[in-house]
Amino acid sequence: MTNLNRDIATSILFVVGLWGFISGQFIISTVLFASATVLSNIMPKTKLN
Repeated sequence: MTNLNRDIATSILFVVGLWGFISGQFIISTVLFASATVLSNIMPKTKLN
């Protein structure tokens, strides 16, 4: 996954999680925030040569 794709996916997960939190769907928003965190921090980043 390229950096641009990862940034877009992280942004979408964060915005949807925020919307779920505002809507009162706390379990769904927690899962979305956790997946955004895993995608942005824990997944290995691609190395540019």
